[in-house]
Amino acid sequence: MRNPYDILGVPKTASAGEIKSAFRKLAKKYHPDQSKEPRAKERFAEVGTAYEILGDEKKRAAFDRGEIDAEGKPRAPQFEGFGFGRQPSGGGDFRHFGFDFGGFSSEGGGIDHDILSELFGGGRPRSRARPQPLRGEDIAVTVAVPLETVASGGSVRVVLPTGRTLDATIPAGIEEGRSIRLRGQGHPGHRGGQHGDVIVTIRYAPHPVFKADGRDLRIDLPVTLYEAVLGGKVRVPALNGEVEVSIAPGASSGRVLRLRGKGMPATSDLPAGDLMATVRIVLPPSPDRELTDLMQKWRDRKPYDPRSGLG
Repeated sequence: MRNPYDILGVPKTASAGEIKSAFRKLAKKYHPDQSKEPRAKERFAEVGTAYEILGDEKKRAAFDRGEIDAEGKPRAPQFEGFGFGRQPSGGGDFRHFGFDFGGFSSEGGGIDHDILSELFGGGRPRSRARPQPLRGEDIAVTVAVPLETVASGGSVRVVLPTGRTLDATIPAGIEEGRSIRLRGQGHPGHRGGQHGDVIVTIRYAPHPVFKADGRDLRIDLPVTLYEAVLGGKVRVPALNGEVEVSIAPGASSGRVLRLRGKGMPATSDLPAGDLMATVRIVLPPSPDRELTDLMQKWRDRKPYDPRSGLG
């Protein structure tokens, strides 16, 4: 067994209070009924044995003098010095000195069971502790929510890995990546413990018209050639209905029009987003002789180079 000072993580000069504090911390960390640490049961027993020695003034002094080992057993060369004598059976009975080689003992000091009672609400630790209720595990799922549902709020059907389905309420304007906790809908507990929860992470479903960009929405806005040249008012779709926007005369393809507050709706902690409409000039669906003649005249009489800035 390792040195009890190393197990409790204290120096050899540590005070009784420092040793007691270190034991409290480690006992709480590795208690088998609560800890999820690997090898918690073994570590808890190891911590308890270390404190049984260092938490008792006589045992600690005996260990420091080299009279007992890390398990509290007398070292063979010092048997006579302890004055135990040899019993008729041929073996020494060391229990009268306050040691219990089977594990934790309260004889002669040992583990302060008031500490364990304070930490865990129970009495002294036993090798067969009464099983405690365990909470069930949570279930994590990701669900794709239509933007229309995000904009107005509503509910979506969630399919769990277990095959069970349930409905989750979606608050209006919820941010992508946020999670909703459905309490008590997870895996059942053990020994009467509570059910776990279902954690639903929100993802925006792809939309045929809009593209989410944080709190903003983006849309390509097709306009005719004459609307781009002459300007005018056009209707732009939004998640909560159409809105009217003005196109300035001479608008080029790629110009972005910002419609404030027409993106994702505001929440208690987030402002409303904007709708960003990018102008896309669309030519007539079929060839037009008059337009072709006009463009040829423009090419010959009023040429210009829109790519001059590209280097």
